[in-house]
Amino acid sequence: MLFSHHENSHNKVLVVDDEPTSLMIMAESLSDLGEIVCCDNGAQAIEKAVFFQPDVILLDIEMPGMNGFEVCKKLKNNPKTAQSHVIFVTSHNEQIFEYQSFASGGIDLIHKPVDLNICRLRVQNQLKLKHQEAQILAAKNDISTLVAQVPVYISYWSNTEENLFSNDETSHWFSKSSEQMLGCFAKDVLPDELYEAFHRCLTKGIEQEVLNIQLASPRNKIEYVRAQVNLRIKEREVVGVILTLSDITSITHTKKLLSNESERLRVMLNSIGDAVIATDNNAIINFMNPIAERLTGWHAEEAKGRHIEEVMKLVDATSNKTLVNPISVALKEQRIVAMALNSQLTGLDGRVYRVEDSAAPIRDIEGNIIGGIIVFHDVSESIAMAVKMSHLANHDLLTDLPNRVLLHDRVTHACKVATSMKKKVALMLIDIDHFKYLNDTLGHHQGDLIIKHVAKRLESLIDLNTTLARIGGDEFVILLPDVQSTSAIDAIASDIINTMNEPFRIDSQEYILSVSVGVSVNPADSTQAEEMMTHADAAMYRAKEQGRNRFCYYSDDLEYQFKQRQSVEKLLRHAIEQDKIEVFYQPKLALLTEKIIGVEALVRLRDDENKLISPLDFIPLAEETGLIHALGQSVLKQSCIAAKEWADKGHNIKVAVNIAAKQFTDGNFCNLVADTIEQAGLASELLELEVTESALMHDFEEIKIMLSKLSDLGLTIAIDDFGTGYSSLSYLKLFPVDVLKIDQSFVRDMLTDTQSMDIVRTITSLAHTLNLQIVAEGIEEKQHLNSLIDLGCELGQGYYFHKPMPKEEFDKLLG
Repeated sequence: MLFSHHENSHNKVLVVDDEPTSLMIMAESLSDLGEIVCCDNGAQAIEKAVFFQPDVILLDIEMPGMNGFEVCKKLKNNPKTAQSHVIFVTSHNEQIFEYQSFASGGIDLIHKPVDLNICRLRVQNQLKLKHQEAQILAAKNDISTLVAQVPVYISYWSNTEENLFSNDETSHWFSKSSEQMLGCFAKDVLPDELYEAFHRCLTKGIEQEVLNIQLASPRNKIEYVRAQVNLRIKEREVVGVILTLSDITSITHTKKLLSNESERLRVMLNSIGDAVIATDNNAIINFMNPIAERLTGWHAEEAKGRHIEEVMKLVDATSNKTLVNPISVALKEQRIVAMALNSQLTGLDGRVYRVEDSAAPIRDIEGNIIGGIIVFHDVSESIAMAVKMSHLANHDLLTDLPNRVLLHDRVTHACKVATSMKKKVALMLIDIDHFKYLNDTLGHHQGDLIIKHVAKRLESLIDLNTTLARIGGDEFVILLPDVQSTSAIDAIASDIINTMNEPFRIDSQEYILSVSVGVSVNPADSTQAEEMMTHADAAMYRAKEQGRNRFCYYSDDLEYQFKQRQSVEKLLRHAIEQDKIEVFYQPKLALLTEKIIGVEALVRLRDDENKLISPLDFIPLAEETGLIHALGQSVLKQSCIAAKEWADKGHNIKVAVNIAAKQFTDGNFCNLVADTIEQAGLASELLELEVTESALMHDFEEIKIMLSKLSDLGLTIAIDDFGTGYSSLSYLKLFPVDVLKIDQSFVRDMLTDTQSMDIVRTITSLAHTLNLQIVAEGIEEKQHLNSLIDLGCELGQGYYFHKPMPKEEFDKLLG
């Protein structure tokens, strides 16, 4: 279709049958095809059809009161329901019933007892037909809308130059409307120059010609047009001519204005006192003004076509080391770049100049870099050195805010003044939530733009006595040197949170951000600048742990948690680097035979005293620090090697490996899995990847592509902790899922909680319906086992059978 239509494409099916059992069976069978509505009599069917307007109606013929034929006729006579496809359902096989079904408006007939598979196929076919009808109608409307509304004159003429069609209904282009134009000859209505081109193409057999024409008598401010003449040829004979016109008046005027502006710009650049050199996006020179000629010693015409490094030779004045030209850096990093301190330019004539400058990429209207420009001038060494060194030593290059060095001086000074004046000083550490993900996804240039916008928004919240500094990639600090009360701190922190929640608009794109803020107050919890920074950092991490998008004050237990976090992170990094990550295996059994058919791989980490650390303490930390990728790779590698060893000993044990949500953001994840399987020499069908429901919700299309690639490797995809997340049936249908794992919380409570029992029953039934394997987690009692077997659950794991164990212990279990 030409346009994007937003009609609701959700399938609607109405099932009408006076037998409750038949009604329930058919509704259950068709439930995944769309929204199903049921009723058990003719009058109610008509009422629901008018309100519901279903795509397909399954209609029983024999019903009390009003039979199916009467219902169908009433539906077909009602404009609101006439388009619904009616499929009759009957136990009669006589030909007269088939005749009456189609005569009354039915489109298909299904005989009882109903074959549910055939029924589903017939309903699906009718739904497809409905969708095709809608698409055809939409396409027809699109074409009509396009021809009527497109800002182009479209006309068709016979080979005798007689008008047969035009879309100018309002006489916008010519004095005649499309209706008045019919039957007119081109010579009588087209401007002379346009007609000459039209006639030339027709008489000389020129199949296509495009030309720009200035109209002698402009209409509706259309002075210039681009005309395209196309001959329509059939069996080597011209049967007609298509003539289209587009208004290029504004474009023509703009070109003239640009030409004038370009000339003014050339004169201005040649007149200013600074040297200017412009290049293309490969740093090849295409312009130099007279000052640049003087400083470099090159004539502009000689310099054109040469690389900037050849013409503008920069060295460090002290070491004489060659410097990279700022314009090269600006083009590479796509940002404004200042010349390195102590820069020295040597001209072609041997003259030496100390210069300062700035270089910037040149972008077109769409933001694409098309070149670069550098503006520089001769300056004295003392001024250049003093200004540059002082500023760069104390300010952030990207935002021009005070950096960590200058902030430390101001915090130290504020603390001294506060001590002598008995005042309070507050320090707020502000960290952008999930900025690393944004930076990796959007690119560093876009990340830099976001940082700049955040800096400007924070600056709008502070007064002249307050210091705003940038101390790291996405970390800012606000220093409040004179705090009257805690409520004042609360107000400022709240303003920061709320202001950051407002969308940022960058390059016509909106971004929603949040920040976590940690607050340290002197002298309440710290007395020195370094201590305030440490405490604010700890408070900020507490804010992140509590859900982000909030602020927290420092407290005594935060220091302990902060140290614990650092300790666990250090242990984790060391274990990964030294290949000391352990993997335990929990057997998975066939419930009827209690035979081991697989294992789940579970990661383990030990502290310095050889005690196991809870996965709840180090896995979230791994995800937050980015170590989850290396951790996951280690577990996958060990699991594949173990499964290969078992297979070589005659035990085809499938190993299930948990995959974290963040691992899916790695574009190379599929290749990593394939390489790991290949290096281990493992048959891919012996590997199962477990993903949580929440991991599937990040980017639907991207996850779908990744799961399909993984499935193509031959391994199995399992949904872990099913029922605790989104539980959307859509991904079970569209994603290549093989296994559902019932979360242990439902299994544990199923004996005492009817709701948990119902959830387990429903998930088991759903898995059977979708031909998925079902695995129950957390089996701890004999009653759990018996109930799951009764419900039809085939596989399970839990402490009733075995706890997770090291590989050596599992090897002994296999015998």
